[in-house]
Amino acid sequence: WGLMLVLSVAIYGSHAPLLTLCKVDGMIPFNSTSVVVLVELTKLMFSLLFLLTWNRELLGVAVSWRHVAPFALSALLYAANNNLVVHMQLFMDPSTYQVLSNLKIVSTALLYSLFLRQRLSMRKWLALFLLVAAGVSYSCGGLQDPGSPSKMQLHVTLVGLLLISVYCLISGLSAVYTEAVLKTQALPLSLQNLFLYFFGVLLNLIGYFWSSAEGGFLEGFSSWVLVIVVSQALNGLIMSVVMKHSSNITRLFVISCSILVNALLSVTLFSLQLTLLFFVAVSCIGLAVHLYYGVT
Repeated sequence: WGLMLVLSVAIYGSHAPLLTLCKVDGMIPFNSTSVVVLVELTKLMFSLLFLLTWNRELLGVAVSWRHVAPFALSALLYAANNNLVVHMQLFMDPSTYQVLSNLKIVSTALLYSLFLRQRLSMRKWLALFLLVAAGVSYSCGGLQDPGSPSKMQLHVTLVGLLLISVYCLISGLSAVYTEAVLKTQALPLSLQNLFLYFFGVLLNLIGYFWSSAEGGFLEGFSSWVLVIVVSQALNGLIMSVVMKHSSNITRLFVISCSILVNALLSVTLFSLQLTLLFFVAVSCIGLAVHLYYGVT
């Protein structure tokens, strides 16, 4: 568990720096939908490999459509969220998105408590709000480029606020719904992942062809993009284990802790500087971990 969670923190934290390394003249040179398709395909291949290696006897087992159908909705919700992220950029600047997207911690916790009937104490709710505070603090200026103005100005339209609200709702719903499906079915995780990622590949392929993207499927790809594909696929598999055997709350703490890795890589690779807000964020995360998991 320790190794998996540390690896997941490292992958979450390295995602944004890796995307920056992929940029050419300040622009992402590849189609993001192509990357999502490849990530889903890689997860599907790994799931099949795990099934063939450790659960080969399940290949001949008859599976009802009632076991398979719920994963179609999970994949649809994830695909919808991936597309929302792209469209939201038209109605707000990236900094505003980074700040407001932290509200998905609250939506996930509310839906987790409501639909999975997991009652959270006031102490645990305080811990989760500290995670939100940590994310907002870091997004508002935890890192600073010495050559740019330190004052950050946020811009968002009314449509942007509506979209970010829908994004946070779907983000929480997709995570909690998938956790519920994984836990209520008696099937092995490798088989469940096979169903989930099959629909993930199918829906994202439809999205790719629907968008009529210009250029080739692999246009603009580099070795850094392949690192992103493999790392994100591995992280998806780890998160499925977390949701099957732990909870979405653990996933929220993993994402928040990834701030530390993101900051370390940003300082090392891009010569950014840590600000007071970074240390505020770290303090909030440390206190949140103590409140949620510490001994009462």
